[in-house]
Amino acid sequence: MSRREELLDRERAEAAVARQRLDGHRARLAQIEADARAIESELAGLATASEEYEKLLAEKERQLLARGDARASELTDLGAALDRVSAELREHTEAYQAGQAALQALAQVLGYLDSAKGASTWDVLGGGLIADAIEHNRLRSADEAAWHAQRALDVFSRELADVGVSARARLPKVDTRWFVDTFFDNIITDVMKHQRIENTRAEVERTARWVEGVRTHLRHRDAELSKEQARLLARREELLRG
Repeated sequence: MSRREELLDRERAEAAVARQRLDGHRARLAQIEADARAIESELAGLATASEEYEKLLAEKERQLLARGDARASELTDLGAALDRVSAELREHTEAYQAGQAALQALAQVLGYLDSAKGASTWDVLGGGLIADAIEHNRLRSADEAAWHAQRALDVFSRELADVGVSARARLPKVDTRWFVDTFFDNIITDVMKHQRIENTRAEVERTARWVEGVRTHLRHRDAELSKEQARLLARREELLRG
């Protein structure tokens, strides 16, 4: 047998092995897909099981309360506690989401101030009118973003009031003066502008850290309320299944 024929035989054998392997993978894939369809069908059948179970518990609770069962008093107290915890959870979730919106708005302000700070640094080093124009543009954008951020902070404050936290964050005014800066353009005014931007940025960053700290507190409280809710629900279910 020639060398060429030996190579062809080897390639045919390798191709046959590859086909067998492919057939095996296809068979396993078909089985996995069949299993997935069976699981999906089973899950579809159970989709309303939790809701139906809760309806049954609620009906049994109604019956026990109606006939003055020995468990009725505790069930009544549990219902009131669950309503309170559920309401608190809802309020904390709304406050947490408002805090997230405020943080996102503050991040935009900081982004524009960072850009203005970069242009200001260039201006101090001799950037001239081009650096002034870029700096002014970024400060105008920061001022507009700060307006939206303040609205978000106001919403956050109102949501915090609903969970018993009294706070009102105020952002600093973004200095967008242009005429004075260009008319008296020198190293002294450039340094002063740079310092104003740094101070404003520092105040906005402090506000952002405060918002994040409050959100951490809200997250911890949310976890505590969730545990309390789970405990109350477990006790209610225990009474109704007894």
